[in-house]
Amino acid sequence: MTHFTFSRLVLSAALLASPFAFAESALLQPQTLIVDQSLPKAQRDAMELAARRYGSFWNSGEEALAKAALSEQFIDMTPPEGRVQGPTGPLLASKFFRTAVPDLSCEIEQMIIAGDRVVVHLHFRGHFTGPFKALKGQGQRVDFRATDIYQIKSGRIAANWHIEDNISLMQQLQAQPPAS
Repeated sequence: MTHFTFSRLVLSAALLASPFAFAESALLQPQTLIVDQSLPKAQRDAMELAARRYGSFWNSGEEALAKAALSEQFIDMTPPEGRVQGPTGPLLASKFFRTAVPDLSCEIEQMIIAGDRVVVHLHFRGHFTGPFKALKGQGQRVDFRATDIYQIKSGRIAANWHIEDNISLMQQLQAQPPAS
């Protein structure tokens, strides 16, 4: 059994217990964590947990993680054209992108917690094998980064400002597969 499959099994088992009872050990860990120590510990922990759940959602596609991380009044402050607001927007975006890149994985390279904000620098990887708009993947490697700024209220992400390296992503999606 691969590490990826085992991790998904552990995460799935945690998700079955309760929509909010996640095994924290199964969630993504930031490679670098910078925290404003003047914040109360409970607030810092809740903010980190919301960001780790959301990063783990992008890593796994498990909708329950996004639902636990996002406020019901979630607002995407920088939505791509046509994206639905609320938690439904990221859920649909994940499904759409995972159709194109089924083996999508995500790492949290950096996380900064200060005030009511969490800044995360994410690293996405996978292979473009499915459809993406008018394009059809041929196994091209996908490797790009994104930076998100989350506003946290009551332990959940209430708003998100995000920017993705779409230039690299689009170049990779339209690239020819490597020669055999």
